[in-house]
Amino acid sequence: MTDLLKFDFCEMQIYDDYVIVIINEGITISPKHNIELNNVVETYFRNTKFVYISHRINSYAVDPATYFETSKIKNLKGFAVVSKDYKAKSNAEVEKLFLNKPLEIFDDLNKAISWKDSILNK
Repeated sequence: MTDLLKFDFCEMQIYDDYVIVIINEGITISPKHNIELNNVVETYFRNTKFVYISHRINSYAVDPATYFETSKIKNLKGFAVVSKDYKAKSNAEVEKLFLNKPLEIFDDLNKAISWKDSILNK
C-alpha cells in the first residue's frame, strides 16, 4: 500500500494501480463526493490506469447520478464491488446501469484484485 487517506465519509487505501474504498456507515454518496475521488486520481493515478474497488463492509446509499461523474474519469478502467451482503450486491446490479465502465461484483477482496489485473492487462 502506498497511502491510507481518511475523509469524513470514507477511507481510501491507495495502491499502484487500484484503490480500495470503504464508505462509512449511513452515508449517502452523491456527485459532490467525486471531488475527493478526482483529487485522489490527480495525485496518485495521473498517468496510470487504475481500478476502483468498493469494499462494502458498511451499509450506505449511493445516488446513481454519482456514476455519471465517475464514468468521466478517463483512466478509471474498472469498478469492483466487494460484499457478502445480498442487498449490497443487488444495489450494485442497479448501479451497474449508471456506470459507463466495466463493473463486477465479488464476495471476496482477493477475487476483485485478480479481476483488476485482467482489466488492466487488456
